[in-house]
Amino acid sequence: MFKDLYKHRELLLILVQRNIKIRYKNSALGFFWTLLGPIFLICIYAIFLHLMRFNINLPSLVTGIITWQFFAMCMGDSLHAIMGNASLVTKASFPRIILPSAMVLANTVNFLLSILVLLIYLLIVKTCFGVMILLPLIIMTQFALCLGLALIVSSMNVFFRDTEHVLSTIMLAWFFLTPVIYGIGDVMPRATELLGPSAYYLFFANPMTGILTAYRSVFLSEGFPGIHLIALSFGVSWIICLIGVVVFQKVQVRFGDEL
Repeated sequence: MFKDLYKHRELLLILVQRNIKIRYKNSALGFFWTLLGPIFLICIYAIFLHLMRFNINLPSLVTGIITWQFFAMCMGDSLHAIMGNASLVTKASFPRIILPSAMVLANTVNFLLSILVLLIYLLIVKTCFGVMILLPLIIMTQFALCLGLALIVSSMNVFFRDTEHVLSTIMLAWFFLTPVIYGIGDVMPRATELLGPSAYYLFFANPMTGILTAYRSVFLSEGFPGIHLIALSFGVSWIICLIGVVVFQKVQVRFGDEL
């Protein structure tokens, strides 16, 4: 797979550029929306929380929302990674894995620019940063998770056209099962009362829980229950990536018949 991606790296780059351009096609500001989106998001949440007088850590909330947006955008775009390129799949010979890979890479570019805006905001509010050297590892792990799931979802959507409806339901439930708008300390005391110490392992078996916790640890110096729990989330992420690659490689030969 890696040899195919390297051999067709020019095609991969062209598709990444195309995906980025399509997202902002016919918009007045174009690619600048990548920077303005997070800025507007921060302003909206700051005003809303101030008016409603909610006792919520705004930098933590913004970090969670921006991180989740990257994941959600990859999942939404993965539905059309193969179906949206049906003519290309049926008429040209190239590694099909390039299509979902280009989609995830394009969203990664947007996410990296969003992180830049987030870092500027955190500097303005004088946040105490954590171990920033771990940031590349966290981004790579989230990329692996997004790629693995994108490969699975894009494949499923070729054979099962109701995948979109199932995915929307799963993503809604996944959002509330992930500490995006709340902190781990808000739910774990009650969870441990019901499930005991295993509640932590169940909670961090959700890979986005560990990834989001790691981001907040790096950006906000927030603590986390234990390195073994973060390792659990990271391990699940890379396993999902491996499963996605294996599944995609096995079913891609049937794409032409289904499209």
